[in-house]
Amino acid sequence: MTETLSRTATVAASPTRSRAWLVTLLLFAFLLLNFADKSVLGFAGVQIKTDLGITPQQFGLVQSAFFWLFAAGAIVLGALSSRIGVRWLLAILMLVWIVTMIPLLGPVSFGVLLACRIVLGFAEGPAYALATHSVHSWFPPAKRALPGGVVTAGASVGPLLAAPVLTWVIVTWSWHAAFGVLIVLGALWAVVWLIFGKDAPPQTETADGTVELAVAPYRTLLTTGTVVGIALLTFFSYWSTTLKVAWLPVYLSDGLGYDTITVGRLVMLPYAFAAAGAIGAGWLSNRLTARGVARRISRGYLAGGLVVAAGVSMAAFTALPAGLPQMVFITLAFSLNSAAYAVAFTAISDVVHPRQRGPVLGFLVAFYSMAGVLAPLVLGYFVGNAADKVSGYGHGFALTGVLMAVGGAAATFLVRPERDAAKLTALAEENHA
Repeated sequence: MTETLSRTATVAASPTRSRAWLVTLLLFAFLLLNFADKSVLGFAGVQIKTDLGITPQQFGLVQSAFFWLFAAGAIVLGALSSRIGVRWLLAILMLVWIVTMIPLLGPVSFGVLLACRIVLGFAEGPAYALATHSVHSWFPPAKRALPGGVVTAGASVGPLLAAPVLTWVIVTWSWHAAFGVLIVLGALWAVVWLIFGKDAPPQTETADGTVELAVAPYRTLLTTGTVVGIALLTFFSYWSTTLKVAWLPVYLSDGLGYDTITVGRLVMLPYAFAAAGAIGAGWLSNRLTARGVARRISRGYLAGGLVVAAGVSMAAFTALPAGLPQMVFITLAFSLNSAAYAVAFTAISDVVHPRQRGPVLGFLVAFYSMAGVLAPLVLGYFVGNAADKVSGYGHGFALTGVLMAVGGAAATFLVRPERDAAKLTALAEENHA
């Protein structure tokens, strides 16, 4: 887009508080199901490897395949959000998810499983970006972090609930039955969403003291410091998120020797802390912003600090033997980074005009999803080629911890929402003149 007229981003028409929070809760449920179906392969990893007779490298390939078209889906459907209402896009996505899980209700070959995960990845690619874009449209800039945190918490509550429930289903029946449960829940959500879900009222241009944002060329937006910093920050964070979904349950059982039921309980810990952390970080970010704290701190330093702390915790747990202290660091390593997403994406809304927010968030998801492609393969390589599984897991997770700590710290200093919003506005005015 080449239009560069300066515009004010503010929510018009005063949408009712109850409607805004109803949509927020529905989007929370959407992300809950999104991550519940991502987690099934992790919970059933040992059984799937046994049933299909595949190696750790092949299991890593299946987990990686989910992200092969993830970026394409994020970009394509993120761009469509400026032309098609998010309400309809999210309903369509849920229906596609259901279709991709139907073949997994019975015995499948490695090839069918691989194909289903590829298509599912394309359809789930834009999920978080579209949900965030939708919830941000219902709230004013200074109050977006908390509802964004609630929606983000759904990504942790999904596996949190799935851990005991789907693990029980897997142990009692099979991993195929777990997909049946998700199909039913997904269909119910689609019906409820089409009845109660709404797009936010159109945004207008005012000058009532809200943050003024400019419509700018996408090449300018995507090279802005805040956008680049958040892209890098979420990339390092998503490396860990992917391993939590794809490999953590397998690590706890295959690497540390916990039984399936115990694994289901232990995996609940990082997801529970991540859910609480996402809401808490969103609340804290809103409160700091309301008190006049610079957004480079209330958004950038807060999100970056969480990612760095998660990286340090990950490096720490690889140096400890199995037991309570190790589980404490495992919990922190796989929860603090998840708490950073809502705050990080709110920084994007502080810089990008609403009409461009959906596509930009889609580009960000596409970028950080590359970590989803690499992470399962890298850890699978370490485990498959190590002298023993424990050292293989240890080396793979230690590398992730270093990447998160160093990369996250460097990326944080690029996030300057006030400065970048002012630069984009000045550029728009200069070009308009």
